[in-house]
Amino acid sequence: MENNTVAEKSIVFSIRLIKIYKILTTERKEFILSKQLLRSGTAIGALIREAEHAQSKADFLNKMNIALKEANETDYWLLLLHKGEYLTEKEYQSITSDCTEILKMLIKIVKTTKENLGRK
Repeated sequence: MENNTVAEKSIVFSIRLIKIYKILTTERKEFILSKQLLRSGTAIGALIREAEHAQSKADFLNKMNIALKEANETDYWLLLLHKGEYLTEKEYQSITSDCTEILKMLIKIVKTTKENLGRK
């Protein structure tokens, strides 16, 4: 994964989500939304990793599209946890900015890949 910024950021993001999950479940006794957050948030990096060894450009695009959907879902769970007062404003702003950055990167990757596939 050398020089793969989105992959590196997704790993750092996943680690942050794991830490948030621990806090949510042990200190704040929230088990439902936090599990959804953990599942979707860690799936982003796993899908990016899978895409690195895609069988074709179409397979790569499919995996990145799914990673994008998981990132969007993660953003939703973060919003619910914030609105439900399980995440403070500071915690929410910090983690959601990372999620937004990954979302933007994935949108660009998907868009560029679609354009490149359309040229062939």
